[in-house]
Order: sequence, then C-alpha cells, then structure tokens
Amino acid sequence: MKVLSLVGARPQIIKEAVLHRRFKEKGIKEVLVHSGQHYDYNMSDVFFEILQIRKPDYNLNVGSGTHGEMTGKIMIEFEKVLLKEKPDLVLVYGDTNTTLAGALVAAKLKIPVAHVEAGLRQHPKDMPEEINRIVTDRVSQILFCPSKLAVKNLEREGITEGVYFVGDVMYDLFLKMEDRFRYDVFEKLGLKENEFILVTLHRDFNVDDPVKLRKILEQLKRISREKKVVFPIHPRTKNRVKEFGLENLLEGMVVIDPVDYLNLMGLVKRCWKVVTDSGGLQKEAYFAGKRAIVIMPDTGWRELVEAGWNKLASEENLFDVTMEEDCSEYPSGLYGDGNAAGKIVEVIEEWFRSLRGIH
Repeated sequence: MKVLSLVGARPQIIKEAVLHRRFKEKGIKEVLVHSGQHYDYNMSDVFFEILQIRKPDYNLNVGSGTHGEMTGKIMIEFEKVLLKEKPDLVLVYGDTNTTLAGALVAAKLKIPVAHVEAGLRQHPKDMPEEINRIVTDRVSQILFCPSKLAVKNLEREGITEGVYFVGDVMYDLFLKMEDRFRYDVFEKLGLKENEFILVTLHRDFNVDDPVKLRKILEQLKRISREKKVVFPIHPRTKNRVKEFGLENLLEGMVVIDPVDYLNLMGLVKRCWKVVTDSGGLQKEAYFAGKRAIVIMPDTGWRELVEAGWNKLASEENLFDVTMEEDCSEYPSGLYGDGNAAGKIVEVIEEWFRSLRGIH
C-alpha cells in the first residue's frame, strides 16, 4: 500500500506531519511531495522540532505566480511524479492551488483522491480558495470532514459517498502541543487572566484599505478604553498603519511584535476573548475554550458561528459585538475528539481492504 501526500503551504505540512506519524505506526508507505508553492523547508521552528517534520521526497519548486500559472506548473510537475511512483492513493489538504492541481492530476490519471478538510464552504463563491475546495471535493473519492457541518455541506451538493466526519487534525495538534504552551509574554506584560483581549489582524481586505483599517482601529481603540487590548502586530499591518498615518489610533493598546506559536497560544489560553481575521486562530480560540470575534464577512468555520460561540463582526460594529456579554454554553465536540489522524488512517486502511476484497 502506497499513499502519496502533496503539500504546498505551512498548515498542510503540519497536517501531513501529524498524519505521517500514524502512517508510520501502521506500516503504510507514504511518499511526500512538496509543490514549492509557499514554504521554505529549511525554516526551523517548534513544529519541526516537536513533529519531526521531514524533508519531502520530491520538491516541485514551482515558486510563485498567478493562480493559473502556479496551478498549471504544479500539474505538469506532479504528473511526472505520479507516473513514476504509481501510488494507490493521493492525499491532498485544504484549499490551495496545490490542493486543486494535485486532485486534478490524480483524477485524470485515475488514481483515487482523498481530501483532508473536505466540505468547508464560504462566501464569496468566486474566491480562489472556495473554487479550489469545491472542485477538489468533486473529484475526490474519500472526503475527510473536520465537522458535521462540512458533511451537511457536501450532502446539500449531492455528495454522500465516501464522506467521513473524522474531526480536525489541527485539534490533534493543539492537544499534542498544549503542555508546551509558554506564558513568557503573558508574564512579561504583567497581564491578568481573563482581563485582556487578544487581537490579530493581517488580511488584505482589512488592512490594505485605508478607510476600513482606520475604522477597525477606531473600534479597537474604543474597546481598549473598556478592556486591555494586546495586539501582536503583523508586519503587513504595521506597514499599512504607518503608510496611512494611523499610528495615533494604536495609543492605549499594548502593541507588541508578533510572537511565536507557543507564546501566542499561551495568550489565547489566558485572554478574555480573541479578535481576529485569522482562519486558524478562530479554531484555536475555540480549542482553548475562548470566544473569537471574527473580522470577516463570512468564515469557513461556520459551525462556530452557528453554535453561537464565535461571532462575525465588521469595521462598523466591532466594539458592540466584542463587548457584548455571552451566555451560550461551550459547544463541545465540534471538531471531533482529538484523534482525527487516527481515524483518517483507519478509513484509508479499511478502504484498501475493501478494494482487495473486490479485486
């Protein structure tokens, strides 16, 4: 049995590493291919150390480019690898151009595709990530859903075969890393537990528009008069604040340089609420038992909003939504039990057994 995993961005590398440990335990051969879309494998960080992330067996070195150019380059190079390796299954992750390219090439070569993080849906429907998700789900034989809502999304589109609710691999990771979370920054800043709001802001649609960024910062400044705001500022956001002459709106907030993952999670664990436009942090706040106010018109993690735990906000109502007291109970189990990787590998094993039974 040979599984081939295709990755191209940091979150995909981390998810693959969590899964790889399970494949290894089960004696399943896994070939790792990196498209070269986003990430430098020489980078050393805590995930590499703890997850023992390995170098890829193949690196396609596609680099950056337009969506069409990148997708096309990955397809050309990835096809060569598939023809050489002849895997029994291709595993793709998430919603990048790498995901789409890998799924299309495998499908055209009649190699079964498994999609980790299937069934997520988000407006607007013409955003590249949404197109990548929908097409990948259409050509996949096995669809691993992180939530029950993702299963329902696929059902609405008539996709019911090969669909599995396994939970979120990132929840596996959170639980694995939790004992290593650090509180150095929390202590250095003299913060008190549940007495501050953690803010992250970096999306282009929020920070590249001077009018919108001004309004968001005005709302945050207003919040800071009621509750301490800790704001690890992203380099992109910092540059835009300076470019647009908005530095005065940061007064009253605790603005710090970006912090490493372990200290960021330490801040999340001890904050009152999180205000963010990060897809990952929305879930990590939930994993830590904290509410997130999401500065986006929609989110791929709608189950958190539908459960009343997280809330969507805009530059117009951010203060009101953030400061509103919440009474809803914690909706446990939205992303499984922390054993998504184990379940994924079990499904793949069973799938191979059924194939052998047929043939």
